[in-house]
Amino acid sequence: MRAGIGFIAPNLAAVVVFLLFPLGFSLYLSFHSWDLFGPMRFAGLGNYRQLLDDPLFYIALRNTAVFTVLALVPTVVISLAVAAALNRKLRGIGLFRTLAFLPLVASTVAMAVVWRFLFTTDDGLVNLMLGWAGVPPIPWLSDPNWALLALSVVTVWKSVPFAAVILLAAMQGVPENLYEAAKIDGAGPWRRFRSITVPLIRGALSFVFVITIINSVQAFDQAYALTDGNGGPETGTYVLGIMLFQNAFRFYEIGYAAALAWVLFALLLVLTLIQLWLSRRDPEEA
Repeated sequence: MRAGIGFIAPNLAAVVVFLLFPLGFSLYLSFHSWDLFGPMRFAGLGNYRQLLDDPLFYIALRNTAVFTVLALVPTVVISLAVAAALNRKLRGIGLFRTLAFLPLVASTVAMAVVWRFLFTTDDGLVNLMLGWAGVPPIPWLSDPNWALLALSVVTVWKSVPFAAVILLAAMQGVPENLYEAAKIDGAGPWRRFRSITVPLIRGALSFVFVITIINSVQAFDQAYALTDGNGGPETGTYVLGIMLFQNAFRFYEIGYAAALAWVLFALLLVLTLIQLWLSRRDPEEA
C-alpha cells in the first residue's frame, strides 16, 4: 500500500500543483479585481457583469463562432478525404503520407509566421497563384472581411493532419469482409464509404468534432502571430483568445481575464456535452 502511494505521489503532486491549484486560483481570481502589483479587491460577480456589458466580448464571441464553423467544416471534410486516400494501397502512398503529415512537425507560431508572408497582398505566393487564374489580389490580412478567412485557412492546414491520423486509424479497423460483401451486392466506392466507413468510424468522427471545436474556440497562437496580437485589422480576428490575452497581459485586468477564461470553459463544456450527446444517439433517431 505504502509502495503504491509512493509511486503515484509524484504524479498526484504534479496534478495538484500544475492543474488543480491553477484552476482553483483562477476561479478565485475571477471574483477579485487585481492588476498583478497592488492588493486584490473582492469584486463578487462584478467581473462577470462587466463581461456581459462589454461590447468587445460579443464581437469576440461572434468572431470565434464564425471562425469555429469556418475551421470545423473544412477540417472534417478534408481530413476524411485524406484519411480515405491514405487508407488505399497504392504506389507512392508513403510519400503522400509524409507530405500530408508535415504540418504536424512545425510549431503553430512558426507556421503562422510563414503563412503571414504567403498572405502578403502585393507579392504573397497565395495572391500570385490566384493571379495566374485571373483573380485580382485579395487583401487577406488588411481587410477585416478576409482576415478571419485567412486565419481559418491556416488553422485548417494545421488541424487536418492530426484529424486525418485519428480517422485513418479508425478506418483501418473496419473489417475488410464488409467491403467485400458490399462489392458483391454491387455497391460502388461512394456507397461503401457512405454506408460502411462513415457509420463505423462515428466515434472517431465525434472525437475529431470535439477536438476541432475546442481548438478553434481556444485559438490564440496562430491569431497572435498573424495579427501581432491586436485582433486586427480593426476587430476582424478579435477572437476570445486574443481578448483574454490582452486583458491579462496588456491591460493587467487579471480578475476580468480569469472571469473570461471561466466563461470560455463553460462554453466549451456545453458544446462538448452537446456533441457527446449527439454522437451517442441511435442513428435511427437522428
